[in-house]
Amino acid sequence: MVSLHSVINDEELTTFIDSANVQLAELGYTEHGRRHAGRVASVAGDILETLGYAALDVDLARIAGYLHDIGNLVHREAHALSGAMLSYAGLRRLGMPSKDLALIMGAIGNHEEERGIPVSAVAAAVVLADKADVHRSRVQNQDMEAFDIHDRVNYAATRSKILVDPEKLTITLELTIDADYASVMNYFEIFLSRMVMMRDAARMLGCEYQLVINGVRLG
Repeated sequence: MVSLHSVINDEELTTFIDSANVQLAELGYTEHGRRHAGRVASVAGDILETLGYAALDVDLARIAGYLHDIGNLVHREAHALSGAMLSYAGLRRLGMPSKDLALIMGAIGNHEEERGIPVSAVAAAVVLADKADVHRSRVQNQDMEAFDIHDRVNYAATRSKILVDPEKLTITLELTIDADYASVMNYFEIFLSRMVMMRDAARMLGCEYQLVINGVRLG
């Protein structure tokens, strides 16, 4: 079986992720490299594990989460689609069965809000983990005077955590936002479509989505 460990230690896949992040940094985007990949992998797997999904689903969610942004190597636009194909080539080379490949490709290909839909539990977990990763450690621009709104909102987020309650069937995103750098309104200004997708992903998992910012429940 192909494991997350084997994916992380694969020279080709790691080079693609690193190179994609270098390109995005050049374009002024937030971090999409190994830190983000590792966090999404961990959280996506934890979500399904907490909800009692099978070990295979948990493992596939971790792998899909780690590889979900690899398509940025090709271009930012439609990177979910190119990422699905790049992942197919790498995972097939590592010996992943077709059935598992299909789930991972569907999850990666559907993780962006512009055209994606949470089509499976694995896909839903990746969406939730990806969209929840809002944090100042992702800001790659070293010049605060040159921050755009995405930089400011990410820099303002000092804490971001997904909480899953398997008894109440809720999935809650808890954020702490430093108002000295961005307002809650700024957050919704750029991330509203992401919140809608997170709600849909939670519903795919049979859960209610909740959002808590600075201790106040907003949905």
